[in-house]
Amino acid sequence: MIVTHPNRDKPVVQATRATVVVLLLASAGLVLIITVGGWSVLEGAVAIQIAYVVVYLVFAFYAARWNRGALAISAVLAVFLGIFALVSGPGWFERDKFGYAQPAIDAGLLGVLTFLIVPVQILLVAFAMRGFQQGWNVELERRETGVAPDHELAPPYTA
Repeated sequence: MIVTHPNRDKPVVQATRATVVVLLLASAGLVLIITVGGWSVLEGAVAIQIAYVVVYLVFAFYAARWNRGALAISAVLAVFLGIFALVSGPGWFERDKFGYAQPAIDAGLLGVLTFLIVPVQILLVAFAMRGFQQGWNVELERRETGVAPDHELAPPYTA
């Protein structure tokens, strides 16, 4: 028996998978830049941000290997990250005033990068759900040509 995945051969499905992987890597990169750039002024959120980077990198690996289960969880985490970015973005711009401790990267740039996470997460949710609907997990079994069926290969039953 040969197991095939007919939906994985379609160009639109391959493009969706590549897009999901790129969006996961872009999200992990943005969060990593913000974490490293704002390390000196971040308060308690560092562990969550590092966890997001690690989880997104793991999900990018699984999505690249056609794991459909990573898509739904990625979409849920993207919603949460988008909300966090939307709420925390203005805080970076407030920090860009006199009297605040300055991060390694300009606070205004960190604010822009934080707001940039929001559309990336929206795209990630859209493409992850599109990939989830494309049936990456559909398998078809077919016999190898020139091979006898299993019942013909078995020795006859003798009592």
